[in-house]
Formats: sequence, structure tokens, C-alpha cells
Amino acid sequence: MNDHVTIADALAQAARDIHVHETLDDTLDSIVQTAARSLPGIDHVGISIVNGKKEIETKAGTDQLVWELDTVQYSLGEGPCLQAIKDEPVTIANRLRHDQRWPNYVPRAVEMGVQAQMGLRLYMEAETLGGLNLYATKTDHIDPDVVHTAELFAAHAATALGHARREHQLNEALATRKAIGQAIGLVMERYEMTEERAFQFLVRVSTTSNIKMRDIAQELIDTANTTYGS
Repeated sequence: MNDHVTIADALAQAARDIHVHETLDDTLDSIVQTAARSLPGIDHVGISIVNGKKEIETKAGTDQLVWELDTVQYSLGEGPCLQAIKDEPVTIANRLRHDQRWPNYVPRAVEMGVQAQMGLRLYMEAETLGGLNLYATKTDHIDPDVVHTAELFAAHAATALGHARREHQLNEALATRKAIGQAIGLVMERYEMTEERAFQFLVRVSTTSNIKMRDIAQELIDTANTTYGS
């Protein structure tokens, strides 16, 4: 079978697979598992996310080795994973043991069995979402066709990830709104306040205590559930 046809078919299947999941965690798991199945020569795959604090953390991996390799790069502040996210969107490291770009990371990675590695930035428009981290332990060279396919796959992955993240944020916002609404009702009943005064009361408590309003609202709800449930 023609390799180009095989890879094209794998990419098409990968695109279908990663778009069928709705939750953020399911999407992340689908991305790494599908990438490992679809990209010849790639044995381990991880995905890093840039969180709200601008910190980089691993959110999904095909196995424990991925988490360990990613952690080494974060702790050292160097490696293909970080370089792809921060500086070079497509970072390729063939024959890793001879690569001098990351003097602290390379010996550790080689000791852990990595022979070649590639990092791909995941982004939508001007926003960096994270990175796709690809590790090869059976070959020291990533084929150019695989590199090209991985770039196309990363574009699909970024779209799916962006969609899942928006859905996650929307669900979080809805949950927050619901919790605050319930808390307002509890304050209105307890202190015989109007809705507006109850809301301002929660705002003052949040500002004074430097605690997010949702956390305060959830504590009021939990206390009420414990009181009325006992």
C-alpha cells in the first residue's frame, strides 16, 4: 500500500476521531491516542496546555514515559516541547543524542530511551493553546512526510481543543451563575433582603475576604445542604 495514501487515510480518520468528543478531558485523550496510532515512527505522545496562569502543564499522555519526559523539560526550562510552544512552532530533533540545543535535557531524554522528538505548537489565530509532544524510541529519524502530516494533524487538534475549551469555559460559567443564583436566594431568605441587596452582600463578602464569589456561593450552598439534610 502506498505510504502517502496510508498516512492520508490516517489523517482523515484522526480528524473524525478527535471531533466526536465533547468534554475537554475526552478530547485531550483522543488527540494523544489518535496521534500515536496515526503517525508512523511516533511511539509516545503527550499534550501540554498553557493554563490561565501562563504555566505549561501536561494534560494527557499515552503512557507514564510522556509525563516523565514532559516534567523533565518543565523543570529544566528547555527541550523541544517548550521550544515549540515559545519560539519555534515546529521543532524537530532527529538523532537527539547529538543535538546540542538543549544540553541539560538531551542526556536525560536519551537515558530514558528517546531517539528523536518533535514538538508542535497548538494555536488558534494569535492564541497559543499548548503543544503536541511526539517521541520516537525505536528510530532516530522522523520522516519528512510524517512531519508534514503531524502539522496537518496539529491544526485539526488545535481546532478540536479550542472548541472543547470554549465548551468547558461555558459550562464553568453556567455552573458559576447557577451557584451564585442559589446563594442569592439563600441570603434573601436568611436576612430578608431583596435580590439586589443580597447580590451586593455577596460582592462585599467576596471583596473583603478576597475569595471568589463562586467559592463563597458554593460554601453557602454546602452549608445549607448539610443543615437541611441532617
